[in-house]
Amino acid sequence: MTFLKTFNVHFWLKKTVLKKDGTFPIYARITIEGKRADLSTQQTAFEHSWCTNARRIKPKFSGAKEINDVLESIHSRIVLCHRQLADGGVVVTAQAVKSRYLGKDKPIATIDDLINYHRENDLIYLSPGTAKNYPSTEKYLKRFIQKEFKSLDYYLKNINYSLVASFESYLRHCSPLRKSQSLGNNGIMKHMERFQKLTNLALKNGWIKENPFSLYQLKFEEFDSAFLDQIEIDRMKLLNSGNSSLEDTKNIFIFSCYTGLCYIEVKNLNTKSIVKGIDGEQWIMVKRQKTKTPVKVPLLNQAKRILEIYRNHPCEQNGHLLMPVLSSQKVNKHLKKIAGLCGIDKKLTFHVARHTFATTITLLNNVPLVTVSNLLSHKKISTTQKYARVIETKVSRDMSKLAQALREIESKKEGVKGSNNTNHLRIV
Repeated sequence: MTFLKTFNVHFWLKKTVLKKDGTFPIYARITIEGKRADLSTQQTAFEHSWCTNARRIKPKFSGAKEINDVLESIHSRIVLCHRQLADGGVVVTAQAVKSRYLGKDKPIATIDDLINYHRENDLIYLSPGTAKNYPSTEKYLKRFIQKEFKSLDYYLKNINYSLVASFESYLRHCSPLRKSQSLGNNGIMKHMERFQKLTNLALKNGWIKENPFSLYQLKFEEFDSAFLDQIEIDRMKLLNSGNSSLEDTKNIFIFSCYTGLCYIEVKNLNTKSIVKGIDGEQWIMVKRQKTKTPVKVPLLNQAKRILEIYRNHPCEQNGHLLMPVLSSQKVNKHLKKIAGLCGIDKKLTFHVARHTFATTITLLNNVPLVTVSNLLSHKKISTTQKYARVIETKVSRDMSKLAQALREIESKKEGVKGSNNTNHLRIV
């Protein structure tokens, strides 16, 4: 039977599977717009009893009526499932009809359905730092739908480029969820990126036919990543705050400056993370939390000295962790205090240590860009190149300051010279 010229159901013998009694399984094939899905009817037939034209058992064979009645019932139920999906406003695919027939589908027709599906099935596989940002994007989406369409929800099949562009425009002009956290361009782009990932999920599952983001381009603004110079690092090393929590935070920060590890990687370091490298020296070997790519970093003496401070820390009770690392919130709070005590006029977060490793510790000491990229486990060299651009920017600024200072010196010399000439003329 053909329905609306795109939907077809027929039965066939699966001749690649031969039963012990000499029969073959009968399968139903659902075809929608050229894409197929097969399901077992739990019925079998001999090859000679099967009519390839009618796609049923030939009436003259024993038991033909009973099996054909079952096939007819299955056919009717598949057609009903197709109609239910079509009337429900979802994108109808062969796989979706099969899932509805088997009772395995949970209709995902609206943005709210998609958000709930993502929470239950995908969010658990994301890192806590990534997962915690989705609720705010969901709130902005719901606010946008309510304002734009005067509705609490919106059908996925109606999402198009126009809606995507309208959502961006809404984010640029709406009130932020928190008054203290205004939405900048990159913050808006992160919300658009998360919305894009939600629509990609819908596209992969066949809940929408076309990618509404196909013509949309994320527009992130580049900014200089903060990092410490060698003077600031040395100043931090000399700090003696007298506070154990601040001292621990200072030490793990400096450790990261000389290893390039991010917060969670430092926090999870244990005795098994230190291995003998290809050169016979101690190396750190872990997997990046974000990309799951291997991290292999030789231990520099500065990092070894930090580990030596905590040589008695690893034990069975703490899982043989190498260092006492506080929560991310407390670490960043302590780093703010440390910056003040050291006279560092920069917004100091733990990730600044990774930037410092990429710039001050490696690139500024003539370590090749490719090597730095490998040490940081970047998948693309372009990711590492931004640190090289940051250094070039800093050099340019420093040279501009030097040029200005030299001009002032020259100006003073000219002033003194002119003054001497004037005095000489007066004497004459």
